[in-house]
Amino acid sequence: MRAEALDAEDRIWSLWMTHPNAAAARVLDLATSDIAARRHDIAETRLVRLLRACPGYAEAWHKLGTLLYLLGRDEESMAGLHQALALEPRHFGALASAGEILLGAGDADGALLAFRSALRVHPHFASVRARMAEIA
Repeated sequence: MRAEALDAEDRIWSLWMTHPNAAAARVLDLATSDIAARRHDIAETRLVRLLRACPGYAEAWHKLGTLLYLLGRDEESMAGLHQALALEPRHFGALASAGEILLGAGDADGALLAFRSALRVHPHFASVRARMAEIA
């Protein structure tokens, strides 16, 4: 069952990364690579421009929220994550990221709520289960 869950998770992430506009998906791929390479300023510019053109792209909002979290801009990060969740309420990655921000802000109850929400969507989300065990 674990392998099936991981396969399903990979398919969901792939689906979230796609967009009807192939150029938009390519920009998201580039921004994701920029984040991984710590080219944060370039990634932020790409994501902001992408979201101006495609404000309904939930995964782009999630990536922007993730980037802003890495930059220590937690309030802006939460705004991006909330936008991702408004567009895709089952975005377990955005829920988990929100939990991390809440935990970092000292809101363990809020973090647990976000983590539980992520697990309701993705019951096999091992990293979230581990974080919950650390809190409890």
